[in-house]
Amino acid sequence: MRVLVVEDEPVLALRLQKALEAASFAVDVAYDGEDGWHLGDTEPYDAIVLDLGLPKIDGVTILRRWREAGRTMPVLILTARGRWSEKMAGFDAGADDYMIKPFELDEVVYRVRALIRRTSGHAQPELTCGPVRLDTNTGRVSVQGNPVQLTAQEYRILSYLMHHAERVVSRTELMEHVYDRHFDGDSNVLEVLLGRIRKKIGADLIRTVRGQGYMLTGHGAT
Repeated sequence: MRVLVVEDEPVLALRLQKALEAASFAVDVAYDGEDGWHLGDTEPYDAIVLDLGLPKIDGVTILRRWREAGRTMPVLILTARGRWSEKMAGFDAGADDYMIKPFELDEVVYRVRALIRRTSGHAQPELTCGPVRLDTNTGRVSVQGNPVQLTAQEYRILSYLMHHAERVVSRTELMEHVYDRHFDGDSNVLEVLLGRIRKKIGADLIRTVRGQGYMLTGHGAT
């Protein structure tokens, strides 16, 4: 899962980035409204953490532009502005959630996870596909009740496929949602990681759909 943080305070931006990366998100950071708007308008994020008081373009204007352009990714607003009128302005612009500074980093992570789950149509923290279970709050993965150890990259791939189980995910879509914008890895790295995941959860649960992409299915190969 890939998240954009738009925050002009460098120390806070770094803390948010580290907390989200520790929770197995791929994270991009923008330090002003202009860069943040551009990234949110051109890159496929699973969620965005957006400050309101930004240089160049303020957060409410950015959010309104995204929504007017048809961008539907969930947005969590972080701000020092606590008045109800300012909250209303954020929600009216299209915010999905709102947190007032100061805040706990763990709560930001939990809220981002919840926003992504709801956007994907999942109400509960635990995702299930056939014998595979993934707890989005703890990061634990199990197959038929047996724990499975995954690397951070393997977890991001499986998490994205679990959020979109039983549908074909193209190779491009998967790459765009599990790596940040600075990724410049070998073109075969995704296939290598998928191969490792298949060995750990069962080879027939991730199907390769020729010419289209990959599908996580609870029914195995047919």
